[in-house]
Amino acid sequence: MTQPLVTAVAPRWEVGLAGTLSRSSRVRVVRRCADVAELLGVVAAGVGRVAVVSSDLRGLDRSVVDALEDQDVLVLGVHPPDDEAAERLLRRWGVAVTVHADADTAALDGALVALLDPPGPAATRTPGQGRSPAIPAAGSADAGVGESTPEGDPPPARPTPALRGGRPREEGPDDAGSVVAGSDDAARPAGHEDGWAMDRPVADGDLDDGDGADGPGADEGAGPKERTGPDEGEVVVVWGPVGSSGRSTVAANLAAELADPLQPAVLVDADTYGASQAQLLAVLDEVPGVAAAARAADQGQLDRETLARLAPEVRPGLRLLTGLPRADRWPELRDVALADVLAQCRRLARWTVVDVAPPLEQDEELSFDTLAPRRNGAALTALEAADRVVVVGTADPVGLQRLVRGLDELAGHTVAPRSVVVTRVRPGPVGPDPGRRIQETLTRFAGTGPVHLVPEDQDALDAALLHGRLLAEVRPRSAARTALLGLADAVAGREPQSRRERAAGRSRGWLSRRLAPA
Repeated sequence: MTQPLVTAVAPRWEVGLAGTLSRSSRVRVVRRCADVAELLGVVAAGVGRVAVVSSDLRGLDRSVVDALEDQDVLVLGVHPPDDEAAERLLRRWGVAVTVHADADTAALDGALVALLDPPGPAATRTPGQGRSPAIPAAGSADAGVGESTPEGDPPPARPTPALRGGRPREEGPDDAGSVVAGSDDAARPAGHEDGWAMDRPVADGDLDDGDGADGPGADEGAGPKERTGPDEGEVVVVWGPVGSSGRSTVAANLAAELADPLQPAVLVDADTYGASQAQLLAVLDEVPGVAAAARAADQGQLDRETLARLAPEVRPGLRLLTGLPRADRWPELRDVALADVLAQCRRLARWTVVDVAPPLEQDEELSFDTLAPRRNGAALTALEAADRVVVVGTADPVGLQRLVRGLDELAGHTVAPRSVVVTRVRPGPVGPDPGRRIQETLTRFAGTGPVHLVPEDQDALDAALLHGRLLAEVRPRSAARTALLGLADAVAGREPQSRRERAAGRSRGWLSRRLAPA
């Protein structure tokens, strides 16, 4: 049975591609859309099982591809012949199967087979095999359907569409990847002369010409190192209920304590209500880094090198992706784009610390419209991608009440392990022995485990804010810094005492270099 197909391609390909698809045995063309808006409307109406889009279609980006996948539509990408850049762009947008725009019917059918008939559990590829064996060209009797492999090799596996979400799909040596289909009587990957083959998905690291240094002894001049597989970085989201809880201060200093030249960290300011990390660290940004990274992700141009350029190093091993300068620019941080940014952060750094805004409510009036941007989408997306959540509250009756209610609200948005931090701990608002009282209160009303207590240390925090630096730089032995260092030990799963001694020595060395006369 043929599947209903809709097209939305640039005018120069539209007539020829529609004619070729009309002769396909796999699909039938039910609608030819003139632009992205018409395509999304048609798909939302339930018309079409497959969508064919071209890389040069005006308005096409990652969010459009994501919207099509949300409607359970399979996406086939077409690009100009021999245009590898356009092919890579489609892959970065999440299009798993691509074909040359001038491909013939056999080549299109071969690509549609890969798109419509995903591999079963037994479909694998021989470990260590660089590329799957080619499928016969269109001239053979079984082109696009049958499989021909060298003697002794198992048949190649057909690819599945790339998965969505904040974390990229992990590929092992046996995974099948994206399909590239071409012209010349067969769909073929760029650089191949015979047939069409199934290649693994193009990772951003595959697009670079660097030497690929990735170990602790790699040369610093080789550029940012990619982290994949078991060494993929972790995302730690710092969230807290509304109020002056010190969330941003905790996020900045936690990132600094986790950061190390050999295990770098990225601090992402995703607070769409009141970004403050640039001011806390005295960074002058003409363009908000997080907005630029999200825009690059939407356009399929975000890779490790681009992200490293947008996130300057503010301390050895610590990069900062600055936030939005005004709250009314929140639509620039679309959910899908931010998820891609966090996925690239995982590859760039061992730790990604994300500072998000307190509100988590959904836009109920717009919930029927899946394409509408969510006002709190940045915070919700970060929580969905989080490997751990650090919840920050204040040590006073109002702050503790908000913290208890916030913990209950947070449970509906993430299942990631959480660490509870209470700042500005002092006897005044809660009475004698404030640490014990706060712990008992949160255990009783919120069921929390051990709570990390940050004592009131206004002098140290004022000094850090005055100089635009971190506690480790201006007050390495302060009580607040010691407490936050203990939090970092807990998050990283490191032995507290040895970590504290190493960090204190490193902080003194860094501070002496910063204060040394020129």
